Amino acid sequence: MRKIVIAVFAAFVAASLLAGCDQQQSEEAMGKLKSFFNSVKPDNLLLKDLKPGITTEAQIRDQMGEPETTRTFTDGSKRLEYPRGPAGTTTYFVDIDSDGHFVNVTQVLTAENIAKVRVGMTMDEVRRLLGKPTTLAEYPLKKERVWSWHWLEDGVNRDAMFNAHFGPDGTVVTTSRSEAEGGGRH
Repeated sequence: MRKIVIAVFAAFVAASLLAGCDQQQSEEAMGKLKSFFNSVKPDNLLLKDLKPGITTEAQIRDQMGEPETTRTFTDGSKRLEYPRGPAGTTTYFVDIDSDGHFVNVTQVLTAENIAKVRVGMTMDEVRRLLGKPTTLAEYPLKKERVWSWHWLEDGVNRDAMFNAHFGPDGTVVTTSRSEAEGGGRH
């Protein structure tokens, strides 16, 4: 299925380019194509050849695409967030030092990080720990907002959803686990 989607998208972009698009439209189409390919690129290619102290932020963005979120810290270092999805089971945080060079990459959707989510944490604190949620749900009658992350519960092949339930004040009131759509990965 993925090959079909890629082929259809590539054909669409090629047709657009051949239809007499101007330079700006061509560049936008190529940017969209590159972004699409980065979103489906296997992790081993996404993270290939990242060298601490050598690889630059520009090289990372070229290889991995634009991050979902960029956080800049007071010391000038940065954290780039790359959720794999739309329903992927990994989210990578890429740390950049104040000189603009790669420090490390961390897969944050782990049992260790999920266990750190505690009652009373703010939405921002949870987001900084786990990255962008896979889904957001509002329950007005319960006065509750639920953020859910798709992850591999056993680290290998057991799909699950981790859910953080936020009250009206925007802090965690409880957490839960649910089955991922379609059950376990095969």
